[in-house]
Amino acid sequence: MKVMTTTNFTDRLYANVQPIWEKNHNHPFVQGIGKGTLERDKFVHYLKQDYVYLIDYAKLFSVGVLKAQDLETMGRFAQVLHDTLHVEMELHRQFAAEFGISSEELEATRPTPVNIAYTNYMLNVAQNGSLAEVVACLLPCAWDYWEIGKLLSRQYSDRLSLHPYAKWIETYDSDTFADGAKWLIELMDELAAGKPERELAVLEKHFQMTSKYEYLFWEMNYYKQDWPI
Repeated sequence: MKVMTTTNFTDRLYANVQPIWEKNHNHPFVQGIGKGTLERDKFVHYLKQDYVYLIDYAKLFSVGVLKAQDLETMGRFAQVLHDTLHVEMELHRQFAAEFGISSEELEATRPTPVNIAYTNYMLNVAQNGSLAEVVACLLPCAWDYWEIGKLLSRQYSDRLSLHPYAKWIETYDSDTFADGAKWLIELMDELAAGKPERELAVLEKHFQMTSKYEYLFWEMNYYKQDWPI
């Protein structure tokens, strides 16, 4: 007899990913942002790499449009794609300018090996997998950035007004960013409903893998890793 449960698939994802996310949250890059002590050159490296990351991340939403099975979901993916390209990336350019990075420098940035490995993993899954697999790859970045925004706002609320990275923290702790993360969480649960364990295990593998890539992204920027040759 099948045992009924009210637990959502994302509850399972959240519980099982905690060892990885705790390492992300305690990474010296993330904590340096929260404290306002992160070296400026490391944050500049991050801003450039995050910009070129967003270009490929946005492509996943276009795949979402292609693989969605209803107009409402298609429209939401299309809206997020538009907002990423025309709102988020413009805000990114404006924020980068505050740190002395021109639009030309952003556009000329060459992605690092870690950046390429991360985005290529997601794009390969997206092109060859189901819509649920696309969302499983998209979700860790959106969800964990929201978690980090909330965490740093709570941990360092007494010093944000004096701090060079306050705008970054406020962005990821905002209701607007939270709404996007919540939509992906809800969509993940909707798409996972009724799937057999073998398919759920594949979705969780993607979620865990991209969460690990999030850690490698922080590591790469903290040490300003680039092509050695």
